[in-house]
Amino acid sequence: MNPSPGSVALFRVGGKMLRVGGIVLCGGKSLRMGRPKLSLPFGDETMLGRVVRIVGQVVSPVVVVASADQELPKLPSGTLVTRDEISNAGPLGGLASGIAVLRDRVDAVYLSSCDVPLLKAEFIRAVVAALGTSEMAMPRDGEHLHPLSAAYHIGVEARVRHLLAENRLKAQLLAQDSNACLIDTEDLRKVDPNLESLQNVNSSDGYRAALAAANLPHGPGVYSD
Repeated sequence: MNPSPGSVALFRVGGKMLRVGGIVLCGGKSLRMGRPKLSLPFGDETMLGRVVRIVGQVVSPVVVVASADQELPKLPSGTLVTRDEISNAGPLGGLASGIAVLRDRVDAVYLSSCDVPLLKAEFIRAVVAALGTSEMAMPRDGEHLHPLSAAYHIGVEARVRHLLAENRLKAQLLAQDSNACLIDTEDLRKVDPNLESLQNVNSSDGYRAALAAANLPHGPGVYSD
């Protein structure tokens, strides 16, 4: 059953019930795409709206973190919106801003970027279920970590803000010297065989490929070179 707008999603994780919300980051500059990715059409939705909807099928409430003056497309009912507390602080800054909104409502969050339109609800559930008593649950492909497709206990906020204060802005740093559950991406193929949930759309070719994978037309108004 999907959470209703305004409700809080409950998960049994590691023998405990956790309230789990979602954070979707959309404040990037989309330099490689050449236009804002968040507003790209994806069927009858925008890319941002689609990702927020999918995240909201599993966790709630969901907050979108945007840059200070960023215009946002229409979002699903009940979506919260906040703005970056610190400009140009990357995903860590967005995570801190999102947690600040949700810290009194939830125990943990699922963090996503806005450019994963093939994200699967089952993937989100699997990542959240892996959290247990760890500070975070993060997919790992060999040496490559996926901090923007991960679940975090709210308690990581202090560490996030410490890294921001030191201007250490790589989100992967969160997993260092922490109680992190690193999930082998091969294990996640059980719920997402092609790992489409980890496929970011960064170019016009990638956008067209994502539309094709979702069986959606590349029609009028869709970006092309």
